[in-house]
Amino acid sequence: MKSEETMRGTELRDIFPEDLFAGEVNYMEPMRDHTSLRIGGPADIFAAPRDLAALSIMHAHLRRERIPFFPLGGGTNILVRDGGIEGAVVSFRSLIKIEPVKEDNGHVFLSVGSGTPLQRLVSFSKEKGYSGLEGLAGIPGTVGGAICGNAGAFGYEMKDVLVSVEIMDAEGKIGALNAEGIAFGYRSSGIPQNGLLLSAEMKLGKDRTKTVSERIENFLKIKRVSQPLREHSAGCVFKNPSGFSAGKLIDEAGCRGMRIGDVEVSAVHANFFVNKGKATASDFVTLMKEVAARVVERFETVLEPEIKIVGREGVNG
Repeated sequence: MKSEETMRGTELRDIFPEDLFAGEVNYMEPMRDHTSLRIGGPADIFAAPRDLAALSIMHAHLRRERIPFFPLGGGTNILVRDGGIEGAVVSFRSLIKIEPVKEDNGHVFLSVGSGTPLQRLVSFSKEKGYSGLEGLAGIPGTVGGAICGNAGAFGYEMKDVLVSVEIMDAEGKIGALNAEGIAFGYRSSGIPQNGLLLSAEMKLGKDRTKTVSERIENFLKIKRVSQPLREHSAGCVFKNPSGFSAGKLIDEAGCRGMRIGDVEVSAVHANFFVNKGKATASDFVTLMKEVAARVVERFETVLEPEIKIVGREGVNG
C-alpha cells in the first residue's frame, strides 16, 4: 500500500510536471535539509528554477494552478513546522550575481542577485575595499532574505546601502522599487508579501582594502566568542525590546541551558536556540513559549519573535 506522502507526491506530479521549466523539482522534500536549524517537515513541491526565465514560467504555472508558494533564500532565520509546507517552496539559490553598475569618486554601485549568499557579498566588498557591509560579517543566508528582514549588526543595516530592488509582483510583472519608498524597520521591511525579490542595487563606499578587511575581521572575532556559530541555529530567536537585549533578559530570567527535547537555549548566547541532534519544530515552539513566559514573569517584558515560523503543524503540533 502506498503511503500518504507517496500518493501526494504522485498527485503533485500531475499538476506540476518536472519538464515544465529548467531547474530542479522534488516532491515531499524534507525541509530539514534546506534550513540552518536542520528542522522541518516535507514541502509538497521543492523547486529551484535555473534562472529568471525559468522562475517566470514556474511562477505563471503556480498562479494558474492556484498552488501556494513560499520563497526560500538560505533557509536561515526560519523554523519550518513538523507538518512541512503546503504547495511549493521556491529556492532562489540560482539567482546569484554581483555586478558593478557604475562608480564615482567615493562610491560604487552594485547589482546583486537575491540568491547571492550574503557572506559572498561581504567577502567581495572585503577584497575590493568597498565599505558599508562590514557589520554584516558572519550573518548567514542570502542577500534577498537579508533585505526582507533588514539584517544588521554593530550599527550596520541592509537598508543603509540599498538604492532599489527589483520585484516580481503577484501577477508575474517585474518592476523596481526605490529604497526610499520601502518602509524599513527593526528586522523588518515593507517589501510586498506577495512579491518575489529578484535583485537589488546597492551603494557602497570606497575605502582602503586593509581598513575594510580589519573591520570585518574585528566583527567576526566578536561573533566567534559571543555566538554559537558552529551549531545548528536560526540566529536570534527574539527581537531586542526597545532599550534591552533579548539575550540578556533570557539569561537573567534563568533560561540559559534550558532544554526541551533536542532544542536547547545556547550556553554561548541565550537568544540562540540550537538543535542538539534530532530536534522538532514542536519542541522549538514549546521552548520559545516557556522562555517568553519566564521573561514576562521576571521583567514584565513581552518578547517578539524574530524567527519566522512557517508551515503546517505536525501530528503532535
